Amino acid sequence: MRYDWILFDADETLFSFDAFAGLTKMFQRCGVDFSRQDYLDYEQVNLPLWVDYQNGHITAAELKHKRFQAWAEKLNTTTDTLNSGFLEAMAEVCTLLPGVRELLEFVHGKAKLGIITNGFEDLQDIRLEKNGLTGYFDHIVISELVGVAKPAQEIFSYAYEKMDYPSKSRVLMVGDNLKSDILGGNNFGIDTCWLRHDNSHTERHISPTFTIRCMSELKNIVAG
Repeated sequence: MRYDWILFDADETLFSFDAFAGLTKMFQRCGVDFSRQDYLDYEQVNLPLWVDYQNGHITAAELKHKRFQAWAEKLNTTTDTLNSGFLEAMAEVCTLLPGVRELLEFVHGKAKLGIITNGFEDLQDIRLEKNGLTGYFDHIVISELVGVAKPAQEIFSYAYEKMDYPSKSRVLMVGDNLKSDILGGNNFGIDTCWLRHDNSHTERHISPTFTIRCMSELKNIVAG
């Protein structure tokens, strides 16, 4: 194997993340018919918050509060209740992306595997268990617990310590987000592989070591 460690992003790298489906299910339980326009309005609030979170300007707790603040006031509930309901619904609707299971089965036992995610603690173990992946990963590093998000070097350093300091030339970071996964990995001095989805755009100053269109293409890269 070319690498001793392969680190994966979670959302839209290992797992599909259909936020509209999750929000629809969550709000349905609140008696709300959540529309596409509602989703667009939600994303106008949510997306800038994620940028601020990744840039270290707000905390995970602030993100979770602010994205549901207007809905909590409207429904006379709390943002904590809505966040818990949303993450529960997301765990129910999540699926593995094509080729993920086959790739993990191929590399498991040949290289050590880890996850570095900017997602939230409540969702990770549930998704792994639901999809039968609990035994595949040696370490799961969650930004909410570390206190910083990708691309910050601190979260990569935290993972690197957990990995017991392997040679950086033998570590690969795989993710779909250029600004968090690839830039973070590049800055930390490890190889990176960008899972480029059909609607993704390049960033002029961010160059991954490898680019793939589907997870099955990673097999040939890591096989060396």
